[in-house]
Amino acid sequence: MINRRFLIVAILAASGLSAQTPALELRVAELEDKVRQLQAALDAVLGNRAPLAVPVLGAVQPAAPAPPPAPATPLTAVSVSGDYRSQPSAETRLPVAGYMDFHVNKDLGEPFRPDFHRFVLLFGHSFSDRIKFWSELEVEHALVEGGPKETGEVVLEQAYLDFLIKPYFNLRAGMVLAPVGIVNERHEPPSFNGVERPFVETTIIPTTWHDLGLGVTGDLGRGFRYRAYVTSSLDASRFDAESGIAEGRTSGFDSSLRNPAKVGRLEYAGVRRLTLGTSFYSGHAGFNTPGDNPRVSIYEFDGRYSLGRVDFRGLFANTWVSRAGDLNRLLRIQTGVNPNVASQMRGYYAEPALHVLPRRSRSDLILFTRFERYNTQQQMPAGYVPFADFNRSSWITGVTFKPNADVAVKFDYVVNQNESRLIRAINGINLGIGWWF
Repeated sequence: MINRRFLIVAILAASGLSAQTPALELRVAELEDKVRQLQAALDAVLGNRAPLAVPVLGAVQPAAPAPPPAPATPLTAVSVSGDYRSQPSAETRLPVAGYMDFHVNKDLGEPFRPDFHRFVLLFGHSFSDRIKFWSELEVEHALVEGGPKETGEVVLEQAYLDFLIKPYFNLRAGMVLAPVGIVNERHEPPSFNGVERPFVETTIIPTTWHDLGLGVTGDLGRGFRYRAYVTSSLDASRFDAESGIAEGRTSGFDSSLRNPAKVGRLEYAGVRRLTLGTSFYSGHAGFNTPGDNPRVSIYEFDGRYSLGRVDFRGLFANTWVSRAGDLNRLLRIQTGVNPNVASQMRGYYAEPALHVLPRRSRSDLILFTRFERYNTQQQMPAGYVPFADFNRSSWITGVTFKPNADVAVKFDYVVNQNESRLIRAINGINLGIGWWF
């Protein structure tokens, strides 16, 4: 306890009074008595209350611990192929997805050509655990406007309903992708090597190929799955020597179901890291060529396999066009130009790829080379001669860097060749970046 007498003396000394006079002694005695009274009153008050915590100036109070972060909402896996999946029965909106790619292309001797090639958004909706909707809307080359100047385009590539019945049998109807080859159904930029899609899968198989149709899909078990549709047909009036049947795609616009086409695919993925597939297409294409109704048939098989850090993929495709001679004569009368459509077209490619970085790395660096052979003049109808410059081959060598599994930065060098002695094939350099989400 503080010495009361010392305190009083200090106060009086501070006020300038002398401690040697008798009056001072009397004054001190009076003040001591008052201090005792005040001390008693203070003790009575403090006896009924908890001691006061007096903060110390300059002391650092520990910060309250931050609340733990809210757990992240897990991403919902979405099947864009629409195969059977078990989902809640409530109506739900599926997340928006998409992919984009930006290219810079250069043919030797020509300037660089930048192009925001594709901007694609995918929208889905789940009406119930048995009825699903999926769609894909694409803007190509960034700008779409009217007039004679060539610009980009807006394309509805997919818009279909799935009616899920059993894992091995489901119904699908709407705008569907033709299940032919590897890339036509899976053409997002990080899913293949090279800035541009394989030549075989854009000439012999006319990727991206989509049309109005309905059909069945399913998983048969033991690694087998299938898709089979009836679709609107190709348009033979647009076939030509250079691109074969590719320009005959109607893409759901001005299509015809007078002679519906049949298309299907069977896949086997029952062995780890191995996928094998085969596809077929058959349909008449003469709804715009009166007097001639040629049949187009396609057969294709493909495979993908991974062994350690090395990937392999390959594909073979053959296309037949019946009555191609009659078609050429009819189109020459209609247009004044001989399209020189072949009765048979063929292509194949093989691609090894090496993952350079170790598996534990968050990034991926892939070195690849792909050889392609594609001939849209493989066999001609009687009386027609093949154009040798459309008997082509290409070596595509490059690198794909993935800082993230869904982002791909690509570079490749393309060596093109053909069988013509007059028209020289042009080599090219390509740089691109693509992503999906």
